[in-house]
Amino acid sequence: MAAALAVLIFVVAFYFIATEKADKVKTVLIAAGLMAVFGLIPGEQVFFSPHEGIDWNVIFLLLGMMIIVGVVKQTGLFDYLAIWSAKRSRGNPYRLMVMLMLITAVASPFLDNVTIIMLVAPVTVVVCRRLGLAAQPFLIAEVLAANIGGAATLIGDPPNIIIASRAGLTFNDFLIHMAPIVVLTFAVFVVLTRLLFCSALRTEPGSVDAVLALQERRAIRDPTLLVRSLIVLAGVIVGFCLHGIVHVSPSVIALVGAGAMVLVSGLDIGDILQEVEWPTLVFFMGLFVMVAGLVHTGVIAAIGTAATGVVGDNYFLAATALVFGSALLGAFVDNIPYTATMAPVVEGIVADAPDPETGRSLWWAFALGADFGGNGTAVAASANVVALGIAARAGQRITFWQFTKYGILVTVVSTTMAWIYVWLRYF
Repeated sequence: MAAALAVLIFVVAFYFIATEKADKVKTVLIAAGLMAVFGLIPGEQVFFSPHEGIDWNVIFLLLGMMIIVGVVKQTGLFDYLAIWSAKRSRGNPYRLMVMLMLITAVASPFLDNVTIIMLVAPVTVVVCRRLGLAAQPFLIAEVLAANIGGAATLIGDPPNIIIASRAGLTFNDFLIHMAPIVVLTFAVFVVLTRLLFCSALRTEPGSVDAVLALQERRAIRDPTLLVRSLIVLAGVIVGFCLHGIVHVSPSVIALVGAGAMVLVSGLDIGDILQEVEWPTLVFFMGLFVMVAGLVHTGVIAAIGTAATGVVGDNYFLAATALVFGSALLGAFVDNIPYTATMAPVVEGIVADAPDPETGRSLWWAFALGADFGGNGTAVAASANVVALGIAARAGQRITFWQFTKYGILVTVVSTTMAWIYVWLRYF
């Protein structure tokens, strides 16, 4: 009964989010409240459980990076980069899109896909405004690229951190096993974007000449603050890259960086906090609680157990189920709580594998499905939700289905490629 009620609440809430018949923040708050009121997740677990409820590491990572980006924005750096990017692309929309996607995909494995979207998205909005282009296609393409690129390393996508911890995998393991298919998938995705966004890749007459005439250095409003903020940002990036060695959570690194940024900026804290995407943070908290209701009532575990029973001793079938099943389920619940929930199930399957190599192949199938499935819908990954929040704040609103119609196609292509890769390399 409890499981059925949890599923009903989740499905109804997801319907309102997908159809946008109600504000998504209000929807998740009501759904989260119902989960708690009906006892589908105990109140204390909403706030304090490491496996169910709100993932504070994600929330504070986002908060810290939003503050950092808010300060950097005051320097004029984003305007500088926007003009520089437009001039480098000679105003060609497709060339610009590829350039921004390449920057995003290359940086995501080392900064994590959420962080790079928070840095690149504001630049994208500015450059598109300068060229008279709609920013939505560029932002969608960047998020899809970030989710693909982030899969390459242990720190590039949050699900990878969870999987590495559970499976005992190293940074180099991810590079060796994940990076090859990520590079190939991204190359195919670049070609695919030409077809997906062809109708949006047209500039307004005269806008290119106007942008090429601009002097990007004049966009820098506060050179002193720029130097200070770049030093802090560099320290944060180094911290992200070394967090596995120093054993400090990325969320703590982001918060320390945010505090340092506030100190060196000399800006009013009220002005800085206005740059924080509060609705996005609240949406995440509500979404985590919604998913926790499914976890606590055993819905997710039951799905995993059923899948385990079906595959039996056929480990290629198990890998296939992990690739496509993770992509499917991860597309409808944020891939972070999904991965945390399913990791013990996968660990149980791996424990029964005939040899370590077969067991590890299942972890890679799981990681690829969860990572690439993050492109499935507008709420499938943290980077997606963050990008939609930035777009809405900039007056470039992206609807649930506007994102999802592209995301589903990219997910089908990327997970199919991942499945072929797993088959060829491990089976």
